Amino acid sequence: MGGSVFRRGAAAVLVLAFLGGAAGCEAGFRKTRMELGGVLFSVEIADTPAKQARGLMFRKELGAEEGMLFVFDRDRRLSFWMKNTTIPLSLAYLSADGTVREIFDLAPESLRPVESSFAVRFALEVNRGAFARLGIKPGDKIQLPPEYRGAGPGGG
Repeated sequence: MGGSVFRRGAAAVLVLAFLGGAAGCEAGFRKTRMELGGVLFSVEIADTPAKQARGLMFRKELGAEEGMLFVFDRDRRLSFWMKNTTIPLSLAYLSADGTVREIFDLAPESLRPVESSFAVRFALEVNRGAFARLGIKPGDKIQLPPEYRGAGPGGG
């Protein structure tokens, strides 16, 4: 009898832990600071395939000065979609030196792939319109977090 209660209790803890993650818990994402258009943003780092696949899915909100930086090990053409993402976002594709190559506004829940036209190293998601509000446009250079500066082509 005691064993079955323990198993049920352990299962309940596992279910709650999973639901906590699905509800938008930021556990597992390291945060850093990035300056965008003179404003200091707190960005979460998606630097593993699992974190990149999860991204900002299931989040209820994103602060005005928050975002997510997707970090890849090499330059490549990227593709993003908005599956399970209800927050309207803007996406900037960045080269290895932080140069903004393209900016796209993304529609919540859209399954349409938004592909980069160029091989890039990073993707940065913020609330929709934040890049425009801050005057950031393609060709501008964004100061990357120190651990990613000088990533250069082919290196990481």
